[in-house]
Parts: sequence; C-alpha cells; structure tokens
Amino acid sequence: MKLIEFNLDRDYDVIKNWVTDERTHAMWCANYFQYPPEKEDFANVLAAKKAQYGDTAYIAALDDDKPVGFFCYSKDDETNRGMLKSVVVDPEYRGKGVAGEMLRLIAKHSFEKTGAKSLWLCVFPENERAKRCYFKAGFKESGTTENAFIYKDESWSRCNMVLKNEYYTRVQ
Repeated sequence: MKLIEFNLDRDYDVIKNWVTDERTHAMWCANYFQYPPEKEDFANVLAAKKAQYGDTAYIAALDDDKPVGFFCYSKDDETNRGMLKSVVVDPEYRGKGVAGEMLRLIAKHSFEKTGAKSLWLCVFPENERAKRCYFKAGFKESGTTENAFIYKDESWSRCNMVLKNEYYTRVQ
C-alpha cells in the first residue's frame, strides 16, 4: 500500500460510492461535504480546507494504484501537530487490515516526512468501529466534547484522539 495525493478526476468516481447512507456520511465528514456527494461540491470543499487549514487530500492505494482509502492531512506548524480528517475505507476492504495499514502509513508520513510531534483526529464515539480502529493503531483519547454535533434528532459527542511520535517510534 502507498499514499498518493488525491486527484479529483482520477479518484472521485471511485470514492464517492464508499459512503452509502446519510448517517454514515455524517459520521465520516461531519457533513462538510454534501450528501449525496457531488464532484463540484467535493472539489470546492477540498479547496476551501486547503486554503484555510492547509489540508491535503490523499488516497491509500494498493500496489496497482487501486484506491482503498481516503483522508485529509495537515500540519499546524505553530503546535507541530499533524491533523487527520475525513478518513474512510472502501467498504469492500473494511475488516481486512487496510485501515490499520493506512493509519500506519499516515503516521509515518506525519512523523517522518512532515516532522509532526503528534497526530490528532476527532471521531464521534457513536462511530464505534472507527474508534476501535484508532485505538488499535495506537491513538489515545485526549478529551471529549459533549453534544458537539447534531445529526437529525441525535446529539453526538466529539472525541479527540492523539498518537504521539514517542509511541509511534517505540512500536516501529
């Protein structure tokens, strides 16, 4: 597996079908992207996030360049923190170790290429499968904001999680 910068024309038509219902979509991206996804909106949101936060979108690809994962990454130079956002894996590859391998490569990129001291993400605790995956990859909870997001008649908390460079270095 390898990480490749996302290309809208090459990758969008593959990843747009990975999230097939509105609730899962909200858990994936906190509704930053519209549902159902449309190419122009997706491009506009990615451009706005790049301009505001420095986010770069990537795919995780198998050796034949088949996309199996998507995420956005940025680094805050003031705090020296990497930030991971909008992580999703192709449903065909869920439960097969792909997310774990993708997270390992993201951590390597964050710590070794961008020089971040920690890698942060936010996950809704209601997204139990994702949260378990992050724990398995070495992330630890650093705090929870109650009632941070409203989805229809549900109120979701937001759990902040961190993977520190020291932990990553020990397990490599």
